[in-house]
Amino acid sequence: MDRSKLEALRKRYGDAQGGDIHDPHFAKVAAAVFTSPDRRKWPFADPATFIGAPFRPVQSDTDLSGLDAALVGVPMDLGVTNRAGARLGPRAVRAVERIGPYEHVLRRTPLSEMAVADIGDVPMRSRFSLADCHADIEAFYSRLAAAGVIPLSVGGDHSITLPILKALGAKRPVAMVHFDAHCDTSGPYEGAKFHHGAPFRMAVLDGVLDPERTIQIGIRGGAEYLWEFSYESGMTVIHAEDVDRMGVDAVIGKARAVVGEAPVYVTFDVDGLDPSHAPGTGTPESGGLSMREALAMVRGLAGLDVIGADVVEVAPQYDATTVTAQNAAQILFAELCLASIAREKRRGD
Repeated sequence: MDRSKLEALRKRYGDAQGGDIHDPHFAKVAAAVFTSPDRRKWPFADPATFIGAPFRPVQSDTDLSGLDAALVGVPMDLGVTNRAGARLGPRAVRAVERIGPYEHVLRRTPLSEMAVADIGDVPMRSRFSLADCHADIEAFYSRLAAAGVIPLSVGGDHSITLPILKALGAKRPVAMVHFDAHCDTSGPYEGAKFHHGAPFRMAVLDGVLDPERTIQIGIRGGAEYLWEFSYESGMTVIHAEDVDRMGVDAVIGKARAVVGEAPVYVTFDVDGLDPSHAPGTGTPESGGLSMREALAMVRGLAGLDVIGADVVEVAPQYDATTVTAQNAAQILFAELCLASIAREKRRGD
């Protein structure tokens, strides 16, 4: 090793503390994290919140003042068709520590770039009525939309995305990037139309989702025969095998082309991941996305006009190692970065 270089490194770093960082970009991140030259908040201290955001429970519309984005739990799984348990997903994702504060690929620290809080869970009047839960979710997200707050949500089963889309798409249909093993565009089952296998058919028919601006990524499994509506309505369907054939960059390019400049909602069902990456879910399907592929594709949406996002179908009862909750929290953090970038772009920052 060059002796003069070693002496220069010793002079600069020999007595430095953990927070003494000289690169301007990294130093800005450190300034938001370190409370003194060598002290940071313990990741395992204090009550758990989504990705370590401050807790600010919402009781009234005035509680939303000053917020740019809100992290929301939606603990409802009355729409599942296989294994139940996603109602406990928000608790499991909140319990994950050491997510962020920095996203190294997107070079973002979203919790210090905009006003973000974990605002608690959607209050729902009945633990038994799926239709009532959907009405309560829609009303809650309508308040967020009216306040100009970007919602980042953790479910709950995938049926929760329908009332969210109805709130966010009330004035014009939105685009969607959808990661999943299933298209979720089937019809009613056994007298029920609000289940988690049909939200996006209903969203299109309700006029809140633009099917020609919708792309579904990671689709696979034995339920393919149920997804006729996706093709008939003009949705773009990328099967898991297509990801291998096309490559991640091409899938990102296709998603960006489909969405264009439209306001877009990003929804991520953890069963889009292979069960080796997400065993803790109600309808696992072999042959899915790796976490590296999924993160690359979510990050690849940076710059789109993201107006909201979610992660759904975490069922911790089947998640013995907590890997599903860990991966869901990481996806949530990446989605928050997308929202931060979109907000800056809208504001012209």
